[in-house]
Amino acid sequence: QAPLVESGGGSVQAGGSLRLSCGVPRYDYNTYCMGWFRQAPGKDREGVATIDSRGRTSSADAVKGRFTISQDNAKNTLYLQMNSLKPEDTAMYYCALGGGSCYAGRSFRYWGQGTQVTVSS
Repeated sequence: QAPLVESGGGSVQAGGSLRLSCGVPRYDYNTYCMGWFRQAPGKDREGVATIDSRGRTSSADAVKGRFTISQDNAKNTLYLQMNSLKPEDTAMYYCALGGGSCYAGRSFRYWGQGTQVTVSS
């Protein structure tokens, strides 16, 4: 069983919106990085957005201005609000968690099983 559980995926037309959620069990991290990743068929997994324990965020150029990552610590939940969706956003979306700071190319210890997002033109 994956330690993280994503939900909120689905099918939507181009221009539409979806909000992904990720339930994150409590881990004893003083600092952590959480992120959203996606993988389309035949393509490598790519980073979408990250947020750290101080609330600092970063997002990929392909989604800037359209996607927003956030966290609700009281609910132990990570979110990805996706607006103005495009067909090229179609992919399996995964959430991930790891201790320490966010930086490009870092590894994550815990992953979810993914939730499918399909955007039709």
